[in-house]
Amino acid sequence: MATQVDAETLLSEAGEVIAAASDDAALANAKARYLGRDGVLTREMKSLGRLAPAERGPEGKRLNGIKQRLEALVNEREAALSQMRLEQQLAAEAVDVTLPGRGLGSGGLHPITLTIERIEQIFGSIGFDVADGPEIEEDFFNFTALNTPENHPARSMHDTFYVDYGDKRGEDGGLLLRTHTSPMQIRYARSHQPPIRVIAPGRTYRVDSDATHSPMFHQVEGLWIDDAISLTDLKSVYADFLRRFFERDDIELRFRPSYFPFTEPSAEIDMRFGDGPLAGRWLEVSGAGQVHPQVVRNIGLDPERYIGFAFGSGIERLAMLRYGIGDLRLFFDNDLRFLQQFSR
Repeated sequence: MATQVDAETLLSEAGEVIAAASDDAALANAKARYLGRDGVLTREMKSLGRLAPAERGPEGKRLNGIKQRLEALVNEREAALSQMRLEQQLAAEAVDVTLPGRGLGSGGLHPITLTIERIEQIFGSIGFDVADGPEIEEDFFNFTALNTPENHPARSMHDTFYVDYGDKRGEDGGLLLRTHTSPMQIRYARSHQPPIRVIAPGRTYRVDSDATHSPMFHQVEGLWIDDAISLTDLKSVYADFLRRFFERDDIELRFRPSYFPFTEPSAEIDMRFGDGPLAGRWLEVSGAGQVHPQVVRNIGLDPERYIGFAFGSGIERLAMLRYGIGDLRLFFDNDLRFLQQFSR
């Protein structure tokens, strides 16, 4: 007959070993010593088979009682260690509530957002509405309605991001990332009656990337259609805009003949300052012209009755000139040292 382990002796010894466990690893070792596969109590339970049948039941019940008490000791120590860890963490992360609050730094608007707000305020003050619309645009509004023929270079995959949509590809009359915000001129003009005065600022996309170009950039397009609008009005409106935007009266303008499929005649608008680092240098700031008669028809108006002008300017270009920024990529690098200069 196997020698029976004394319950109180075993529990006393195990209690001291378990209580001395200072971390989870030591506790696991103590548990394995008594309750593991080769533990003291496990060996006793394996020896039950050597007892007489009449003795196995009472002895098994006694050993199970010892096992439950050992597991209770382990669980108590485990809870105590967990509480100790929590108290240590709380002590390490304690907050002295008597100290003044650290507070949060105030944010600010991005320089491009500031520039757009300034543009909208200036044109809004002379009666222009602001239009906003989809950046994933239909081929019709981006090209066809703006008198851009199918063989125009702007439709090339090298210049435009096309969007596959089911069986339809962008260059086949489907969808694309808009290459300018002029589509909003068409959308707005089709839902309003003359006089039509609107600007459309927003994000645009073209396959281009260097210090002065980005595949994503911002433009503001402007449109004024009525029964007696001329290029003289264009020059007056845009000259007033530049002087108010840059807050100076020494700005000179010149119009250079150019070509755009949606205007005829067309021009590039250049400007120069009277003094400062850029004094004397002509800088291109916009494309513009009289709205092409076909575009007027596509809007749904009679070109024999209505006439107008349109222009388009790069918002990053205007911001770079206003703030003296030499690299377009600074706008998109998310460098706080750069952005904090514009916080209000």
